[in-house]
Amino acid sequence: MRYRRVKGATEKIERLQAYFVTGPEEYRGRWSEVFGNDHPLFLEMGCGKGKFLTELARRHPEYNYIGVEGQERVFLRAAQRAHEAELSNIRFIGQFLQRPSECFGPGEIEGLYLNFSDPWPKARHAKRRLTHHRYLEEYGKILKPGGTVAFKTDGDGMFEFSLEEFRDFGATILEISWDLHASPLKAKEITTEYEDKFREWGEPIKYMKAVLNK
Repeated sequence: MRYRRVKGATEKIERLQAYFVTGPEEYRGRWSEVFGNDHPLFLEMGCGKGKFLTELARRHPEYNYIGVEGQERVFLRAAQRAHEAELSNIRFIGQFLQRPSECFGPGEIEGLYLNFSDPWPKARHAKRRLTHHRYLEEYGKILKPGGTVAFKTDGDGMFEFSLEEFRDFGATILEISWDLHASPLKAKEITTEYEDKFREWGEPIKYMKAVLNK
């Protein structure tokens, strides 16, 4: 991990060290050792400043959570949130994961969250989208049978693309809404920073939840 772009990062890292996992590949198949228990493990790819994931961890101490975020300033704020809330069931990986299966073993993840992932709007960058089928293949390797992927976005194009990718992959769509906060779905109860912002602007939030492995 590189921190030199963040003023005072060294001091912050030392203070929040307990929340960071370096060399995540070393824990593949044995993340229970990181948390000291075998509670179900949930993963958020691109956790941002941690509003969503830390609230989940606060509400559900019976589960463990890992947030992946490659931007220094952002994941430092996420770790600070966890520290302020005195959470022991959450950790952060401060790097982008191109192949999550290198860091998590088969069936090690109970559920996965993709919240407002970068849409990479240019067609030639489609493979970088976290809902592209090459990533779905990776998620399928680490999710337990029946494990779910929950996805939120503000973009119509990104949602249409993702829905098609999930269906082509053979996923079972459990929940879907083109306007989450006008629906009765519980997924609207815990929001992200982006979600709050887009709602203020009047943008409907698109959402779906799917099972990749039957």
